Amino acid sequence: MLDIVPAFARIGEENAFAVLARATELQRQGRDIVNLGIGQPDFPTPPHIVEAAVKALRDGHHGYTPATGILACREAVAADVHRRYGVSVSPERVMIVPGGKVTMFMAILMFGRPGVEILYPDPGFPIYRSMIEFTGATPVPVPIREENGFAFSAEETLSLITPRTRLLIINSPANPTGGVTPKAEIDALVAGLARFPRVALMSDEIYDQMTYDGAVHVTLLAYPEIRDRLILLNGWSKTYAMTGWRMGWSIWPEGAYEAARKLAVNSYSCVNAPAQWAGIAALEGPQDDVRAMVEEFDRRRRALVAGLNALPNVTCLTPRGAFYAYPNIKATGFRAKVLAAALLEEAGVATIGGPDFGIHGEGYIRLSYANSLENIERALARMARFLESARIPA
Repeated sequence: MLDIVPAFARIGEENAFAVLARATELQRQGRDIVNLGIGQPDFPTPPHIVEAAVKALRDGHHGYTPATGILACREAVAADVHRRYGVSVSPERVMIVPGGKVTMFMAILMFGRPGVEILYPDPGFPIYRSMIEFTGATPVPVPIREENGFAFSAEETLSLITPRTRLLIINSPANPTGGVTPKAEIDALVAGLARFPRVALMSDEIYDQMTYDGAVHVTLLAYPEIRDRLILLNGWSKTYAMTGWRMGWSIWPEGAYEAARKLAVNSYSCVNAPAQWAGIAALEGPQDDVRAMVEEFDRRRRALVAGLNALPNVTCLTPRGAFYAYPNIKATGFRAKVLAAALLEEAGVATIGGPDFGIHGEGYIRLSYANSLENIERALARMARFLESARIPA
């Protein structure tokens, strides 16, 4: 037997990909599956972005780039942040990375080790806890509660910080809940963090341009008092329908940027050159496609939430961000993962069980409305038929 480092036994997974694989297998068998499980836009990457990558290849951008990303791409990120938030960021603090997960990986590796604690949102993106456990650090869940509109509570978050806490991860707009934390809570969190100067922050803002009903995303970059310990995670995948391009960006404090650069050199070397030129075109070009996509997500969101609330024994808070609904299914009598599996196998609807997003996920399932309105309506009809006739497992 190969003597693999024991830490690898602690690594979890992102079950959305397992559900996608099963849904794909059922489709190969001839089943009609509506996939509301995977979290990626069903829109193509805008044509001007694709053309920028093609042009870059034709212009000879075939080689290595700096590990932190080409300067023009880092400058485009800094300019975009300033344009949208009025915050000045040096391109020397921007890193171009192959997707959003890389920033999580780096940040948690920097602070995670046996004997320390890392706070993360729960329910939340499953890779947070997976990576924390890999490092040997103790994962401390910050409960994300339905009664708070799936926003985090500053008071509760601060109460969980101990002398062993080294990193706090926050996410708004949030996956899987669609919650958007209001400014008052973020103000209170930042004020309270003054008592804990050794605690670093990683703010996952990958869904920052997807908000609804007047909700406003508040970036942690807007608080100069925490800039020296803030790691910001963002990217192109969701906003520009570029999930397969593997394009993320992050902003690092001075004390951590060089460590992140070294991790890049030692792992992936650099992001591929044409994708970076495509990223520049996305940020500097027209934003009409982004606005149109978010408007369509809003239309689907309203239809999905209305349909979920019409299902027997299901209630669903209206999400104010991202492209997920997180209905409460406790009154159905099903365990969440049992229901998700049954919906896929018996009703032909792919969803994700709440426990795949954390220990506080029982009683909920996640549905993505990054699918057509027609498919959402088909899924709702199938779910209604299933719930009206289903026998709850003993």
